[in-house]
Amino acid sequence: MISSVRGPVLTIGLDHAVVEVGGVGLAVHATPGTLATLRRGEEARLATTLVVREDSLTLYGFANAEAGELFRLLQTVTGVGPRLALSILAVLEPDALCRALADGDTAALKRVPGVGLKSAERLVLELRDKVVAVARVPVGGGVTAPVSGRDHVVEALTGLGFAVRQAEQAVDAVLAETTNGGSVDTAATLRTALSRLGKAR
Repeated sequence: MISSVRGPVLTIGLDHAVVEVGGVGLAVHATPGTLATLRRGEEARLATTLVVREDSLTLYGFANAEAGELFRLLQTVTGVGPRLALSILAVLEPDALCRALADGDTAALKRVPGVGLKSAERLVLELRDKVVAVARVPVGGGVTAPVSGRDHVVEALTGLGFAVRQAEQAVDAVLAETTNGGSVDTAATLRTALSRLGKAR
C-alpha cells in the first residue's frame, strides 16, 4: 500500500492534485479542504490510501493520518465506498465527524449529499465505538479530536513559510469574524487568512 506521498505539486484540480514522486506524476484525490492547503510548484506531503479495483487504481490523499484512518474506517460500513467516504470528510472535518459519530448526531451526518437518515443511523451504530479509538478521546461530554480545525489551518500556513505567531494571529482574526463557536470551515478560513497575510506583506 502507498501510505504517503511527498513531492512538488504539478497541478491542482477540483477534486485532485498531481504530485510528482520520483519523476512520476501521481493523481491524488482529496477533499477541497486538503487541496486548499496545496500550492502549485511547492512540495507537499500527504497521507494516502490506495483503493484497488479490477479496472482501476485510485489514490486518495489526506492532510494527516487521522483523516486517512477515518476514510478507511468509513468504508467498513455497508454501502459506503471511497467516493462517499471522501464526501463525508469533505463536509465534516475529522473532529466534527468524530463528534457526530460518538454523539449519534444524525442531523450532522445527513448534511453529506448521499447520506440519508438510514445511512446516518447505520454509520453511528457501526462506528460509534470504533471512532473513539481513532480519535483517542474518551466518550461523554462530547468528543474533541486531537487537532482542531483552527490548528489545521495554522499548520498549513506555517508549512507555507509563515511564522507560527503570525499564522495564529491571522487565523484567530478570521475566526473571530466568521464563526460564533461553531465548526471551522478549514478551506474558507485558510483562503481568507492567506489573503490577510498577503496584504500584510
